[in-house]
Amino acid sequence: MARIRAAFHDPDGTRYGIPTYWWRGAPPGYATRRQLTAAGLRPGGQPIAAQVLWRGVGGTRTAYLYRVDLAAPKRTATPAQLRAVRAALVARRTCPTCGTVRPYYIPRSLGECVDCAYPMEAAA
Repeated sequence: MARIRAAFHDPDGTRYGIPTYWWRGAPPGYATRRQLTAAGLRPGGQPIAAQVLWRGVGGTRTAYLYRVDLAAPKRTATPAQLRAVRAALVARRTCPTCGTVRPYYIPRSLGECVDCAYPMEAAA
């Protein structure tokens, strides 16, 4: 076992407080948030079960692991929630000055569409 792997191998949690494994060294039954999401699951309020440590850019990196058997299925949005998200996204593309729905989000720095913010440049 390499020195780096040995430094991060703490399956009973005596050194780091929770079970710790090296990169790609976690036993089956644990998954990160992204892995749970890809499987259609979510942590569901369970505490962090373990962690993976590895040396990366800027120092030691950490990924928290959750137990797959305690994970809950992802919640689906209701039709009302989907309508609200669609309406909010349309509102972000609607210029408050001219009322035109643009194919891009209105820049917050301008507060209006590019044509209204720079009328001379749009005419040229």
